[in-house]
Order: sequence, then structure tokens, then C-alpha cells
Amino acid sequence: MNTIRFWLGNSRPTALPQSLLPAVLALCMASQWEGFSLLLGLSAVLGVAAGHLSLNLFDDYFDYKVKKSDYRNRMQHKGMRVRISKCTYLTSGDATLKQLLAACCVFGAVALSAGFIIYLYRGNAILLLAALTAFLGISYSGAPLRLSYHGFGEILIGIMFGPMLMSGVFFAACGTFDGSVIFISVPVGLLVANIVYTHAIMDCEPDKEVGKMTFAVLLKDKRRMLFCLLLLLVTTFALVISGVVSGYLSPYYLLSLTTLPMATGLYHLMVEFVRHPERNFTPRFWMGPMGDWQRIQSLGIDWFMIRWLLARNLLSFFCIILMIVSLMV
Repeated sequence: MNTIRFWLGNSRPTALPQSLLPAVLALCMASQWEGFSLLLGLSAVLGVAAGHLSLNLFDDYFDYKVKKSDYRNRMQHKGMRVRISKCTYLTSGDATLKQLLAACCVFGAVALSAGFIIYLYRGNAILLLAALTAFLGISYSGAPLRLSYHGFGEILIGIMFGPMLMSGVFFAACGTFDGSVIFISVPVGLLVANIVYTHAIMDCEPDKEVGKMTFAVLLKDKRRMLFCLLLLLVTTFALVISGVVSGYLSPYYLLSLTTLPMATGLYHLMVEFVRHPERNFTPRFWMGPMGDWQRIQSLGIDWFMIRWLLARNLLSFFCIILMIVSLMV
């Protein structure tokens, strides 16, 4: 039990909303269709969660092999404002690379088992989608592609956790695809990518130092970074409006626009980060849950977490609103 708890804690479960919320949203949308299977839908959600945790650990595995993951400590010694170290369970000696690889495979096996159950009922389409997702997920930081080191990480995350994930869960649950899923899954994917991209902007300098080519590093200029962030957020809501105007979505889906203040607030905070990185901000009620803020402040990462959590909360509220809407229309 302690071993399970240890690896669950190290697999970054705080990132699970990035996969679980889109998965549950797809399940809610599929529930309105003929042929809906709750069991297969829940199997898909379980597979998504296990696969996500497996890929998080694979990311640690490949990153550690490249740069030993104590680079953030080295950056702090150079005076850079960076977050806490990654893979501390490896750098502290609490686990070995071999044990980490075994944990990756265990989580992956759970995901594969869930996928196999769905395959028995839905056929090859789900098998091909799962295989492609696994390949792209490992290629995020694994050789030979190492996409996150060439500026494609944010795009890959958006595709995987948006259209691919939601289409897969929707198909698993009801055995078909529908255009409405595209008008929702792409905006959801953009908001997941937004979390990673917001992260990348704040980690731009240390990532550049260690040669990690995120999209933010690729853009180089801070004004370009902010423009792309604005474009990403605007496109998210524009696609929902387009889905309603084209008739693919019910007008009730426009209730997702109530999250616009969170999007606007995030953009403002990122502008302030670029212009005045030393300035700190206090969470407001409209930003959503911010965890144990006193502890976050004591760790000296409040400047990072307020923006990262706001980006996560934006995705969360967007998905929750659409879940309710999809069950009502």
C-alpha cells in the first residue's frame, strides 16, 4: 500500500483534471446517444487516468536521463526565478530509474487493460486510437522524437487531451463519432495546452538554459508569447460560438462564456509576469480554488502557482459547465 501511495504521489495526480475533466465531459455528451454504455465509458475514463499518470512518470524518466533534473537548483544558484526541483524522489535516492520504469509500466498496463475491454466491444478503431495516443505520449519527451524539446510539446498536449482523448471516450461510450465533439474537444484541447503553455512562458529562461525547446522558447520574444496566449484563449471561445452558430451545438453551450473573466484575468497576470516578474498577487474568489495558499507562499512558488492554478481552474470550470449543459440539452 505504501508503494502504491508513493508512486501515485510522484505521478503528479494534481495534473489529473487535465485528462479526467475532458474524459468525463465526453462521457456526458455520449450519454445522450443511442447505444450508450456506462461501463465502457467508465472503462475509458479509467484508462485515460492510468495512461496520464503513466505518461507523467515516463516524462520524469526521460527528463532525468537527459539532465538529471536538478537543473532547477542550478538555475536558482544563478539567480533565476524557477520552481521547485523535478523528480526529487530520484535525486534524493528514494527511488531508482529502474523502479521508476517499472511504475511507468504498471500504470500503462492498467490503461491497456481498460483499452482491451473496450476493444472487445468497439473493435479496431479504439485500438488504433489508443496506440497512436501512447506513441505520441511517450514521444513527448522520449527518444527519438522528443517533441517537447523541439517546440511541439504544447501542440501535442492540446491534440492528445482534446480531440484524441474526447473522441476516444465518446466512441468507447456510444460506438460512434459526432461533429459536436469537435466543436467542444478542440476548445478543451486548447485550454489544456494553455496550462502547459502558461507553464512554459514562466519557465522560459531555465528551459532555455538547459536546451529545452518549448514553444515559448521557440518564439523567443515575450510579445510574441503573449500574442500567442491571447490567440489561444480567443480561439477557444470563438470555436464554441462557431459551433452554436453552425447548429452543431445548442445555444446553451454559450454558458461556457461565463469563464471569460478567468481567461481575461489569466492573460492580465501573464502580461504582468512578462513586464514585472517580481510582482506578487493575491488570489481572488473568481480565480477558483488555490489550495493551501499559506504553504504555497512559504515554499516561495506563489508567483508560479497563482497563474498555473488559474489556468487549470479555467479548464475545470469550462468543462464542468459543459458537462451540466450536455446532460440538460
